[in-house]
Amino acid sequence: MEFKKTVYSVQDGIAVITMNYMKNLNAIDEQMADELLELFARAEADEAVKVVVLKGADKAFSAGGDIGFFYQQVQAGGDVSLDDLIARVGKLADYMKKMSKMIITAVSGAAAGAGVSLALGGDFLICADNAKFILAFVNLGLVPDTGAAYLLAKSIGAARAMELSATGRPMGAAEAKELGLAYQVVGKEELESAVMKLAAKLAAGPLVSYKNIKKQIYEAAFADYRDWLDKVEGPTQHECALTADFTEGVKAFMEKRKPAFTGK
Repeated sequence: MEFKKTVYSVQDGIAVITMNYMKNLNAIDEQMADELLELFARAEADEAVKVVVLKGADKAFSAGGDIGFFYQQVQAGGDVSLDDLIARVGKLADYMKKMSKMIITAVSGAAAGAGVSLALGGDFLICADNAKFILAFVNLGLVPDTGAAYLLAKSIGAARAMELSATGRPMGAAEAKELGLAYQVVGKEELESAVMKLAAKLAAGPLVSYKNIKKQIYEAAFADYRDWLDKVEGPTQHECALTADFTEGVKAFMEKRKPAFTGK
């Protein structure tokens, strides 16, 4: 595979996967999803890798879906199918929770839509104090994907997951820490050192213990995750993507105006 949107490096037992396509603020399109899955699989198979770090740029971790691409499809006429994308990100989301090696996600700036899901998909989330998490799906007439609704309901409860999903309001770094979603919040200039400090500690730790802790927690909390992604997230997003509200949400976003949803 040719990696056009990511950068991968390994040093001292730490694999760093960097989303590196700021042209669309690291949007999670099919290419990005495929590259990320391939790199996580590479890190899993490499005995030299002890821990994995996933990060974006200072300005943005990931802006979520590529709304500009959706807009081009809408303008061309016809329905916009998200099915292939949802299948890819679902596989990625489950793989991150299931893989045997610890994952640290490092978030600076905006994590929106699927970007929130990826941030929550690791085992430790460290964010800069400028981080902002936005479940922006509802603003497009969509539902959360890449496992966001599942992960939030499991971690902070159904009521809070509903509020964040249905309002799409931004959640700052301090609130993410208060809710237990973030492991640590640091200044933007300290993010790299904080992440690598934890990564080095984990890389020097009892790796077989970590592997089996992940296995225990996956079976206790996420055993039905893959099934939920296939049977709940996929079909619900499919239905929403066929609505007039989705088309209106995409147009309104690109045209920088408030959407006029009709519920259809």
